Amino acid sequence: MVINLHPTQEQIIEFCHSNTIIDTLNVDVVPMDDGSVHLELLVEEKHTNFCDICHGGVLTTMADTAMGIVCNERNKSVVTMNLTITFIRPVNKLVKITAVPRILHDGHKTMVCECDMVDETNKLFAKAQATFFVIGDFIKME
Repeated sequence: MVINLHPTQEQIIEFCHSNTIIDTLNVDVVPMDDGSVHLELLVEEKHTNFCDICHGGVLTTMADTAMGIVCNERNKSVVTMNLTITFIRPVNKLVKITAVPRILHDGHKTMVCECDMVDETNKLFAKAQATFFVIGDFIKME
């Protein structure tokens, strides 16, 4: 008998929508063929700053959330210890931006991830890296 020690894609998507910031920002949780999820956002007026481009805080929130989700997919509940983001080019209105996270270190107490913020042509707009503290299992196994 094989026991799946990882949450299902449906559990991850349900958890994402229980996080009100996702829905407040109108971020889409997109299921991927490999069972993971990515976050996507079509930049609207409400996401922009005084320069009429996507606010850095919106991109940072998306990156932080996407990296947390990829940790959840490994059945780890985490909190952010630190996060750095580099903004490479501005994101204009009506651009669809996708957060693509990766795990760099999967430890028992900490995890390190990075996240590329890209458009539909895979052009890089920002890159984030974060360290997370593991506070327990994402889902409890019986």
